[in-house]
Amino acid sequence: MNIYKKRLSKQIKKSLTLMTVFSLSIPLMASTTFARNQIQIVGSSTVFPFSSLVAEKFGKVGGFKTPVVEATGTGGGMKLFCSGIGDAYPDISNASRRIKAKEIENCKKNAIDAIEIKVGFDGIVLANAAQGDAFELTKKQIFMALAKLLPDADGKLIANPYIKWSDIDASLPNIKIEILGPPPTSGTRDAFVELAMEGGAKHFPSLAALKKNDKTKFKAVAHGIREDGAFIEAGENDNLIVQKLKANHNALGIFGFSFLDQNEDQIKGAIIDGAEPDFDNIADGSYGISRALYYYVKKQHIGIIPGLKEFTEEYLSEKAIGEDGYLLDKGLIPLDDDTLELVIETAEKQIPVNLDSE
Repeated sequence: MNIYKKRLSKQIKKSLTLMTVFSLSIPLMASTTFARNQIQIVGSSTVFPFSSLVAEKFGKVGGFKTPVVEATGTGGGMKLFCSGIGDAYPDISNASRRIKAKEIENCKKNAIDAIEIKVGFDGIVLANAAQGDAFELTKKQIFMALAKLLPDADGKLIANPYIKWSDIDASLPNIKIEILGPPPTSGTRDAFVELAMEGGAKHFPSLAALKKNDKTKFKAVAHGIREDGAFIEAGENDNLIVQKLKANHNALGIFGFSFLDQNEDQIKGAIIDGAEPDFDNIADGSYGISRALYYYVKKQHIGIIPGLKEFTEEYLSEKAIGEDGYLLDKGLIPLDDDTLELVIETAEKQIPVNLDSE
């Protein structure tokens, strides 16, 4: 983690500037008084443990109440976040994928500006119990195991015929395909189908051709997960999936790397395209199923909800995401220095996210 060796003095200066700018800022709702004096955070179950730890540290030393953090899933969190301004609506939404254009549109309808804070990276792992079979998979094999429809030898789409892993490849374990994963409202699910499923689908010539000719149909096929019992929706709580794997040694689970990292004595991650799901491989990009993690701050609540600006300062501080930061101990993969500078600048200037300008 030597990427932090040059960060400390720069980070301290940036943090001081962030505090000053936030303190001097005049929010759009400065004339409004909220009854609530405690930060409310919703959203991704993957980001939940990171934000919960920051909230805990913040509540002990910041002079503010400990924020309330709830895991609602990325999609559910963004829906709540964009629903309105005031006491009844959350101040921050965690997200294990970037905000979507339609979510920004929903926010705009309610006069909400969302400030995007990228906090680091996370890998999406396929893991099973430590006592279970070892898995070395390719993205193509993952797609073959989970896709609702697959092309036959003539390129015609047929219902997924595979029952066991060994049906896909004789080198794979001779056990039933059984995968526990998140529901469609989860950011982890969104990222998994985009990175792993689409990545695997492109290895089929007929589907690669389909992507060139009809991207909408390709996406429907690539994102379509089978509904015959091989894939089991296990809810938004990634930790619950981990617990179920400990009880079922034949099942695999889909969840964020941090949950693997925190339970490495009881579960193990599958090798994907030759790369192990570990800190270094995710950080340097050699592990091919990784994504950025975010949270979004409601600009209209800054200066109204006590501690909202200070919470961001804590999240981006050296003690949280520095070389020896407590979030890295929790499994967060850090940003590089240049990206972190841009994130801090966005927070300083309270720049709302705008996908159209990129």
